[in-house]
Amino acid sequence: MYYPKLINIQAAVKRLEAICKITPLQFNHELSTRHHATIFLKREDLGPVRSYKLRGAYNKIISLKSNSVVTCSAGNHAQGVAYTCNNLSIQGDIFMPIITTQQKIQKVKQFGGKHVNIFLQGANLEESFQYARKHALEQKKEFVHPFDDEKVIEGQATVGVEIFSQMKEVPIDYIFLPIGGGGLASGVSSYIKEVSPSTKIIGVEPLGAPSMFEAFNANQVVKLETINNFVDGAAISQVGDLNFAICRKNLDDMILIDEGHVCSKIIQMYNDNGFIIEPAGVLSLCALDKYPDIEGKNVVSIISGGNSDIFRMPEILEKSLVYEGLKHYFKVDFAQRAGSLKTFILKVLGPNDDIIYFRYTRSINKETAPVVIGLQLRSKDDIKRIMSNMEANHFRFKKLDGLGEE
Repeated sequence: MYYPKLINIQAAVKRLEAICKITPLQFNHELSTRHHATIFLKREDLGPVRSYKLRGAYNKIISLKSNSVVTCSAGNHAQGVAYTCNNLSIQGDIFMPIITTQQKIQKVKQFGGKHVNIFLQGANLEESFQYARKHALEQKKEFVHPFDDEKVIEGQATVGVEIFSQMKEVPIDYIFLPIGGGGLASGVSSYIKEVSPSTKIIGVEPLGAPSMFEAFNANQVVKLETINNFVDGAAISQVGDLNFAICRKNLDDMILIDEGHVCSKIIQMYNDNGFIIEPAGVLSLCALDKYPDIEGKNVVSIISGGNSDIFRMPEILEKSLVYEGLKHYFKVDFAQRAGSLKTFILKVLGPNDDIIYFRYTRSINKETAPVVIGLQLRSKDDIKRIMSNMEANHFRFKKLDGLGEE
């Protein structure tokens, strides 16, 4: 069974010297104070393509000694392959789902230039992956897997090499890292467990795409029937076989993070530090909020990427407010008579409560009609007062998980 060897990881370090600068490991005062720990952030968002994915892509492609490769990715791996192809002056055929945003497509074009061809095929990443595999077979080109590959894993392991070197004589008690397909986790954990066996390595996944978590529970790789694609850099329905075997051996724990928590952390890190981090990139930071054992410890959290689309910010803010308990949606039955809304405003709402959404459809031959109403509050505790006031004033209501989730 494959397991990364130190000699191969060190060879990857040498190869990457030509293309990757060492990313900073920064002490973060604000997070350290909040969690009563000594917290360092490994800033992979400051690499050439703003993610760690270049490491594995370059280490794989340069080892092939081929003039043409094929891959499939909706984001950071595609950018890593494109950057590598441009640097090595080889051709890359990159398959992306048809739903891929223009921002991501443009970034791949920017990094790859004339050395990449982009194929928008497949309704989702899984379908696009099948098109890419077929294309590679028919064209007799090498396929570069995003995570389930020995050279890719060894390339990602160089993140661990840098962390250990940058910490110098300081013992590392915990490393938190995000998991999508498992390339980063299997690579970093392989190196760290060799040089610092006492370091606890914690994998972090989004609640809506817990592919490694479920594989651990089943003691085998499983394929999730459905996933939430919001944390797109970690939204994988099935982890790699190589990655699972290594992570099962090396990871000390797994944590699942709510997508709303992810949004709140993106906003918090921007407000407190000025960092622009993609959803998958803050998973390891969210885990700090859920892991009390880190108090008094030396902790490294890997920020895996910073390729955030500015057009997603309204959605991120919305999910954050809902998660923080400051925005709520209800379906309320309003009596179909003049003054119903006035009664709701005067008898249910307080002076600091704000109606930010209102949808009413008049019903024919009915005494009441449903209204979907969104409220933004100053304090999360205010929701108890509002629900109590609705009951006292005989408004029948149902709380919704979010807008449109009736």
